[in-house]
Parts: sequence; structure tokens; C-alpha cells
Amino acid sequence: MNIRSVVRGVGHYLPSRVVENKEFEATLDTSDEWIRSRTGIERRHFAAEGETTSQLAIKAAEQALENAGMSVDQIDAIVVATSTPDYTFPSVATMVQAGLNMRQGFAYDIQAVCAGFVYALANANGLIVSGQAKCVLVIGAETFSRIMDWTDRGTCVLFGDGAGALILEAATGTGTTDDRGVLSTDLHSDGRYRELLYVDGGVSTNGQAGHLRMQGNAVFKHAVTKLAETAHTALEKVGLSGSDVDWLVPHQANLRIITATAERMQLPLERVVLTVQDHGNTSAASIPLALSIGAERGQIKEGDLLVTEAIGGGLAWGSVVLRW
Repeated sequence: MNIRSVVRGVGHYLPSRVVENKEFEATLDTSDEWIRSRTGIERRHFAAEGETTSQLAIKAAEQALENAGMSVDQIDAIVVATSTPDYTFPSVATMVQAGLNMRQGFAYDIQAVCAGFVYALANANGLIVSGQAKCVLVIGAETFSRIMDWTDRGTCVLFGDGAGALILEAATGTGTTDDRGVLSTDLHSDGRYRELLYVDGGVSTNGQAGHLRMQGNAVFKHAVTKLAETAHTALEKVGLSGSDVDWLVPHQANLRIITATAERMQLPLERVVLTVQDHGNTSAASIPLALSIGAERGQIKEGDLLVTEAIGGGLAWGSVVLRW
């Protein structure tokens, strides 16, 4: 008997405030055309004052439960990927657990910045395959607008807020790539590149939340090579290749990175789920948002072979191959 972690439902939530590129023209030396041409981003959502990461996560989780036709009593564990928690502690995941009125199981956060959801998905799969949980709610949720330096035109126009959720449940598979569920995972990190993408604040440094700092060109170069490599590795682990992939669901950071990665995988853009134009970079929320919207649009269908991949501060990167 082969245990697989099968997707039972997806959901997402976006704050009501939509910020178009032109809003930045009043305070920055930038333009809608400049932002679109370099990033592919047209707009993003910002959380309202007082609207927290856990609140976004709870709403995405509720939608995922509804989509799956499941109740919270069926969930054994919650894993939340975030770099913008409500508090230093407790975890966002335990706050989601309380918000859903979930009395059983366990909940915890994972922090791998933009690669967070890939790490969380791999972690949740490990819980299921090892028998520690039968049903796991996996969430990516961020309020990156809270750590922006609004004078830095190279970063503040890139990010947005939002949450996406996915429910994984144990199912019996045949052990072949025809099985539904997670087929392979591939995770990496290299702490030598910390200076390329980081936040200049923290509990044990200056006691402040800090602002995001990024060396954009360097991150771009690492992203294009590392994302294609990890996707190929994850596919090779189960004897598959790019030609077998129905949908690439990448971290939605920058359209140029997404396009370059797809080209290296020999995939046309028609087989890539794109949401970056409407959401900007939502860090750990980006992949589950794209999965939920891709399914909502009717792009992603049961039986489709998907590859998700992401890279973030650390540097941390990785990919997951799954059959929907």
C-alpha cells in the first residue's frame, strides 16, 4: 500500500483594497509603464489597517474547507507558511486553529519567505506519509505591505498581501505517477546569500519589524537558474520531464523570472498559471493563491500534473510535483 497526500480543496482570500500601479506615481519616481515592463505587475491588494495575517489565513482556510466539502473536525494539523506573523509568538497557525474553532490536532508555522509554501507543502506531505496526520490544512498568508520601505521604488511596488489554503488528505495510491497527490518534493537553501534578500529588523537584533531589502538583479539571476533546476530534479525523482507537465504553478514574483523559468523547462506560457499581474508578489501566499485561482478559472483539473516552484530569502528554494 502506498500513501499519497491528495488535494481535497483549495481557497484564497485577498484584502478589499486594490492598489493600481499609478498610485505610486504620486510619491515615487516611477510609472505604471515602468512597473509593468519590468515585473508584469499591474495591481496588488493591501490589507486594511488592523487586518492581520491570521485573519487573511482564516478566511482562505474557510473557503478551502467549503471547497472540499469538509468540516474543521476532519483536520488533524495546520501548517502556515508566513514571514509576516501577527506576533513574535504565538504562531499564526495556532491563531488560525482558534479562529476556525478547531479543538483537536496541532498547528505551527514555517518560515522560508517566498519558498514558504513549497516547504510547508513538503512538510505536510511528510506528516501524512509518516502517519502523524491524515488531513492537513496548508496555508500561505502574508501582509508584506507592513514591511515595505515606501521610499524604495525597487521593492515597494513589487509586493502585495493575501492568503491561499490547500487541504491535503491521505489516500491509497498505486505507487506510480498516475496517482493523485504529491509525487515528489525537492528543497534547498544556502545561507551564504542572506544579503541578497532580507529584512533589516528582528527580535534579537534591533527589536523592530524592519524593512525589506533586496538586490534585485542578483536575486533574478539566482531565481532563473535555481527554479528550473529544482523543478527538473523533482520531476526526475519520479521519472518525469517537462513534457509531462500540464501546469507550471510558479511563485508569482516577476513575469520575467516566470517566463525565463518556463523557457528553461520548455513549457509555453499557455501552460503556466499566472496571477502576478493582479496580486504582485505575495511571498508564501503566492502559490496557494495561484492554485486556488487556477482551479477557480477551470485551468487546473483533476488528474492534471502540476509543478510548483519558488525561491525566497535565505536563499531558500524548492519545488513540488503533484497530480491534482
